[in-house]
Amino acid sequence: MDLLSINEPSFLKTMSNKQLEELSQEIRQFLINTLSETGGHIGPNLGVVELTVALHKCFDSPKDKILWDVGHQSYVHKILTGRAGQFDSLRQYQGLCGFPKRNESEHDCWETGHSSTSLSAAMGMAIARDVKKEDSFVVPVIGDGALTGGMALEALNHIGAEQKDMIVVLNDNEMSIAPNVGALHNVLGRLRTDGKYNWVKDELEYILKRIPAVGGRLASTAERVKDSLKYLFVSGMFFEELGFTYLGPIDGHDFDDLFENLQYAKKTKGPVLLHVITKKGKGFQPAESDKKGTWHGTGPYKIDTGDLIKPVDAPPSWSGLVSGTVQKIAREDERIVAITPAMPVGSKLLGFAEEFPDRMFDVGIAEQHATTVAAGLATQNMKPFLAIYSTFLQRAYDQVVHDICRQNLNVFIGIDRAGLVGADGETHQGVFDIAFLRHLPNMVIMMPKDENEGQHLVNTALLYNDGPIALRYPRGNGYGVTMDSELKQIPIGSWEVLKQGTDAAILTFGTTIPMAMEAAEGLEKKGVSVKVVNARFIKPLDEEMMHNIFKADIPVLTIEEAVLQGGFGSAVLEFAQEKGYQHSRIDRMGIPDKFIEHGSVTELLKEIGMTKENVMDRILTITPKKQKRA
Repeated sequence: MDLLSINEPSFLKTMSNKQLEELSQEIRQFLINTLSETGGHIGPNLGVVELTVALHKCFDSPKDKILWDVGHQSYVHKILTGRAGQFDSLRQYQGLCGFPKRNESEHDCWETGHSSTSLSAAMGMAIARDVKKEDSFVVPVIGDGALTGGMALEALNHIGAEQKDMIVVLNDNEMSIAPNVGALHNVLGRLRTDGKYNWVKDELEYILKRIPAVGGRLASTAERVKDSLKYLFVSGMFFEELGFTYLGPIDGHDFDDLFENLQYAKKTKGPVLLHVITKKGKGFQPAESDKKGTWHGTGPYKIDTGDLIKPVDAPPSWSGLVSGTVQKIAREDERIVAITPAMPVGSKLLGFAEEFPDRMFDVGIAEQHATTVAAGLATQNMKPFLAIYSTFLQRAYDQVVHDICRQNLNVFIGIDRAGLVGADGETHQGVFDIAFLRHLPNMVIMMPKDENEGQHLVNTALLYNDGPIALRYPRGNGYGVTMDSELKQIPIGSWEVLKQGTDAAILTFGTTIPMAMEAAEGLEKKGVSVKVVNARFIKPLDEEMMHNIFKADIPVLTIEEAVLQGGFGSAVLEFAQEKGYQHSRIDRMGIPDKFIEHGSVTELLKEIGMTKENVMDRILTITPKKQKRA
């Protein structure tokens, strides 16, 4: 079948199982071929091909609402809803989004990128359906990893209590990004090995119906026997106790099994949980045999060998630099413990886990829990390192405020993927953390200019004993700078002058320092002397240097790869106002008040005007006499 000719999924209704199997193989090969060029979430999508086909055959999207939790398994859904022709632009600038996107298609009823939201959203849609007296199915698809998120458990509790009609599809592949952990994972493991629960349940009901009914007492006894037998024959009645009709486990790659159970679920009143077992990466050997999470999402790769296409002799990754330095220091300090919410691979903590298995904790997709665990450790004079992506730290905001900062606990937060991340787009851009952390009492925020300064700031964080401290670091690799052999401690709140200048000053940090230096060098040729400051401590500011700059009465430009509202530039403005420098000329560059979509970081920075040329123009604008002379 020509996948490019698909406009919407109704064509599936008339196809036989054999035809659907052939279609599934075509889709699988299409994904393997196209993602080898663009990269993307190959493992999750190869695992849900048959499941997605079955859902679109059994339900009528967009009337029926199919929600994809996290959304990194939505590529098959996109193909079946008419977007195969756009896959050459997947995750590229102004191209096809790697997650469900409501403005892309009417079939994308819910946008995701963070996990564990689908059940709550589905409950909202089910309530709206019933209030409006409409007739439709609501079908959230959630993975076993996402099910460990606290929000998903809150939703299960509410859905079961309200008994709304809903079909929850649990896509169980024993993985989130990395292998799953936790007690709920073990419950699902027992269910996988126990066979089909709904068969056992039906048999019990058949037997009980043959017992003569003699009064209410015997009937109530029969119900108690039924409940007891359920526990006798079936391990882990977790979902039934929450109020769901549990169906499964079933083979998520077998159309007969899928259709039989989906039709049964459609006829069942109240909430149903359909437990589907799938194989992540199915059909592509490197992804199928992956045990660590490497093939959850990748860049381009070679189809014949499965080798990932990476730059030759690239400098170490920022994640590896930070976690490696923590691991090095942990050899001398047994109080150091590492915590990650299901990101041991992305945060490069596998080496730490191997060397210190008793001091490394992957808590699953549970950012709030991870943050408060770190706080609890800190109360006992431990030195917790919480490795968490900027975009996921948003989910633990209250715990940072209430449990860490309020108690002024010594927690080291490694804010990975800070700044623009590129291809994953607006749900993953790490641009809000400065604004939501800077106003918190007791918090220290840092960002290094390069890997060498990065290792020293890690050391500074682990030696700091006066409260919480956060280190921001970007996605990708460092610059390949020479590394000092001995770790240093950098004074809290101290900045560094990278270039002297007398006509204007640029205050910036991290990834925007190279742009600032290039702009300053270009302005030097125009006769404009610009001081460039590495403002590596975003909080607290280097007040002594700030006073010197403002007393010199030169204009200031702040640059940050983060939102402007409430950001570093706002802190500089606040300082000027509080210290009486009201007439100082201060300009700010950063992320504007909008969500930034996907594309390369270079393309995104150009789109929002954060380029060397714009820096030069802004400096010339706030130094008009120099502009005239040039």
